Order: sequence, then C-alpha cells, then structure tokens
Amino acid sequence: MAIPLLNYSPVTQNSRVEGYEIPGDDQPKIYSTQNILSSTDIDDLIEAAYRQIFFHAFKADREKFLESQLRSNQITVREFVRGLLLANTYRNSFYKMNNNYRFVEQTVQRVLGRDIFNKEETLAWSIIVATKGIEGFVDALLDSDEYLDNFGDDILPYQRRRVLPTRNQGELPFNIKSPRYDEYYRSILGFPKPVFQSSVRRFTPQEKQPKAGSPALFMDMARGLSNSQPLPSQRVSAVSVNFTSGVPYRRVNFPINDPVAAAAVEKAKQGA
Repeated sequence: MAIPLLNYSPVTQNSRVEGYEIPGDDQPKIYSTQNILSSTDIDDLIEAAYRQIFFHAFKADREKFLESQLRSNQITVREFVRGLLLANTYRNSFYKMNNNYRFVEQTVQRVLGRDIFNKEETLAWSIIVATKGIEGFVDALLDSDEYLDNFGDDILPYQRRRVLPTRNQGELPFNIKSPRYDEYYRSILGFPKPVFQSSVRRFTPQEKQPKAGSPALFMDMARGLSNSQPLPSQRVSAVSVNFTSGVPYRRVNFPINDPVAAAAVEKAKQGA
C-alpha cells in the first residue's frame, strides 16, 4: 500500500512572495510553446530544457525521439520534461549518485523552480520515492497544483524569483548551489582535486608581450652578467719574466762552403 504525500508547512521564500519586478538581463527568460514563431524558437526551448534538467547534455545524452515529438506537437512541454527526468542520463547522474533526500532536493529545484521548504518536505517526497519509485515521484511533481499553477503544460520550468529588487545580489543558481554528485561519490571519483603550483603564473596580454628584438627579452641575460663574480687579477713581477726564452728561435742546419762564414757561424754557436 502506497503512503500518500505527507502534509508539510511551507515557509516564506522568495518564490512565494509576489512583487513588482522590472524586467532586465538578470531575469530568467521564459520559454513556452505558446509564442513559437520559427524553428529557432523550438530549438532554444529544447536547449533550455536540457540546461534546466541535465545542466549540460552531450550528444549521447540527447533524447532524439522526445525532441521529434515536441517539434511535431505530439507532446507538451510538461511531457517532454517528464521524459527527460525518466531518461537514463538523469537516472545515472542524479538518482544513482545521491541518496533519496538529496535526489528530492535536486529534482524539486529543477521541476518546481524553488528550494526545499524544510526537512518535512524532504521527508514527505522521500517517502514517495521509496514507495512509488522515481516514476511515481516525477508524476506527483508534474501533477501537483504548484507546478500546474506556475508552469502548466506549455511553459518550461525555471528558477523563480532569483533576483530581488531590494537586494544587490540574488539567489545562486541551483547548479552551483547543489552539485550533481554527493560528497560520498565525489570522494570515490576523486574530485575536486587540489592543484598546487610551485610558481605563480601571471597573465600578460598579447599586445603587451615583447616582440622579437625587444630589450626586455635580454633582461635575464643582463641580470645574470651583473650577478656574476669578476675573475681575480694576477700580479706578475717583470724581474721574474724571461723574455729571451719567450722569443722563438729557429736553427737552420745547412752546409756552408765558405770557410770564413763557417768560422763565423761556429763562433756564434759557442757564444750562445
């Protein structure tokens, strides 16, 4: 016997407060099939649906059959969202990588466009997941009065009241506030990994980088020359230098026929 959804008391949140808001760049864009004017509009709606449910869809994660049905008006936006929530990508990335409490929190953020009210709501939806499975949980969210009143069949869910007029900073996006994997699975997968750098890298714009021939390219070489130690000077006395031995002397041995020249050469040898 399935347990019905337990009653929980909603608290005051930004999504439940009505107020006048001036449209701007920070306001979420509402995608609906009621204002589709061209094929580009339906492409934008499909991409926004992938970002809302999957955060990012690779080529292998795309549901081509659901996209074809939505383009041909065979299904509504609400049925397209249901197909994405029951796809293998959402099951493997969110349902199997988190416990029921965290899975409920992430699914409520993506489907209803708001945060969980309190632990009572988390427990109530977790019981639906445990008793009816993921299919019953998704159907209960999409068939709830809150979803039908805010989005209906044609409007794609979005984060409601993210920016407040009386605050300089609005609410953080759900994808930043609630990571896809739980802390337990993040430790198993080994991320985030700390990266330590021994040196600090500084970014230099391309227009400020030195060109070929610039003196800045030779600064390291100039600093290396200035830091080098000069060679010690050697002191040599002129008295201890033998200049005679330093002069090259070539001896030529050839026969001399002239007896006078031969005597002069012999005398020069004896004098040396």
